[in-house]
Amino acid sequence: MTPLQSLVAAGTKLWLDSVDPDEIAKNRGFGATGATSNPIIIADLLKTGRFDADVKAFLAKGLDDEAVAWAMTDKLVKDAQAVFEPVWKETQGDDGWVSFELDPLLEDAACMLTVQEKAAQYVKLGKKWAAGHTNRMIKVPATPGGLAALEELVAAGVCVNVTLIFSERQYFAARDACWRGIQKCPNRDTIKTVYSIFVSRLDVYTEKVVPELSQSAQGMVGIVNAKRIWKLNAEFWANKGLKLKQEMIFASTGTKKKEDSPWKYVEAFSGSDIETNPPGTNKLVQNSGWTFARKVDEMPKPSVLEEIDKKVDMKKLEETLMEEGLAKFADPQKALIALIGQKRAALK
Repeated sequence: MTPLQSLVAAGTKLWLDSVDPDEIAKNRGFGATGATSNPIIIADLLKTGRFDADVKAFLAKGLDDEAVAWAMTDKLVKDAQAVFEPVWKETQGDDGWVSFELDPLLEDAACMLTVQEKAAQYVKLGKKWAAGHTNRMIKVPATPGGLAALEELVAAGVCVNVTLIFSERQYFAARDACWRGIQKCPNRDTIKTVYSIFVSRLDVYTEKVVPELSQSAQGMVGIVNAKRIWKLNAEFWANKGLKLKQEMIFASTGTKKKEDSPWKYVEAFSGSDIETNPPGTNKLVQNSGWTFARKVDEMPKPSVLEEIDKKVDMKKLEETLMEEGLAKFADPQKALIALIGQKRAALK
């Protein structure tokens, strides 16, 4: 049994944080059963030149740069969906999903829409990009506008991946909105909602902002926070009588510090729900020789938990990471559109 096979055997759904066709084929062989996408992933793929013929074909249709960016995103996600659709059918919709991220420019600082107007755009775009797809999950951020769109989207039968979650507050808001939507949905048996909790970014934050944390607590905040939310999520959905699992996605699982094991976060959450790992992390894990067992229930000793609760201001952490996260969210979409403009000039 390979390391990634042992991770899956422990109970983890392994999703790939990429829609690169080559990486998807490789990681499907490793045991991956789903994938996620974002503008950085799409732009990095287009920079390789491997998809210039597709870009050229969309340009020839008279599409503007932004429309080409979305057409390429749609195509790459759709191609990934085809690989994982057998999993979706086999699990009756519980796995085999590929996430499609809605327009990050709705969260750009220059966007002057109100929260309600942003929500209306998320609903409109979510329905548009979900239409006609079986195993496409619509990725919505846990921002005021995104959270305000969830109930209506889910009620309309759209399966969602709520992203950019850093705190229990955001998780509760997202989960409760989705549950309201599920209760209104005529066919709740087809609804799957997942909640992407970011992990490593919290530990980068505490290193800078809370340097007084002890050696035992420093580097554990992301893990503790995510495991607590995982437990809350499991307990909430346990008695709701739904056919499909409403799960956590452990996201941002690549390590940021050289001294950390590349599979620090992968191992910490092994045994339940979903991990979405970058291709580089999966490669390092697969070559590690490590055997994974269920660890998702295991917490640090009580003194470490007490120290984290005492010294880390989670409200300040969420505010800071959301501010940074929104910049990382909108700027790559602008870069992707600019890249299409460069391709337009180069491919004439």
